[in-house]
Amino acid sequence: MATGRCQCGAIQFEVQGEPVYSALCHCSDCRRSAGAPMVGWALFREDKVKVKGEPKAYRSSENATRQFCADCGTGLFYRNPAAFPAMVDIQTATLDDPSIFPPSVHVQWAEAAPWMGSVHKLPRFERYPEG
Repeated sequence: MATGRCQCGAIQFEVQGEPVYSALCHCSDCRRSAGAPMVGWALFREDKVKVKGEPKAYRSSENATRQFCADCGTGLFYRNPAAFPAMVDIQTATLDDPSIFPPSVHVQWAEAAPWMGSVHKLPRFERYPEG
């Protein structure tokens, strides 16, 4: 079992078993929704996910609904019954142990930020660089 929550803790969840996949999504909807260059997702059967609290939902496209915490704004879940019937995508950064389901694939790469292909070449710092 894996557990997770929003930043303020108002929404908590548990998930059983292994995901169908764990992916990094580069679509413009995910990027805009999260305010980030990509979003990590793990896809589970709906009956394997238990949510405590009431996430707010909004329709982000014709078939998709995104859920987030109305108190702190943390993005949590994505549902698209046309593409993934009876499934829920969970943002992996909201897991208490985000390393438990490492991504195995990039999806929607056609919409990735143009610099994403070379981002691994950037300098790395353990914390903010000095001066």
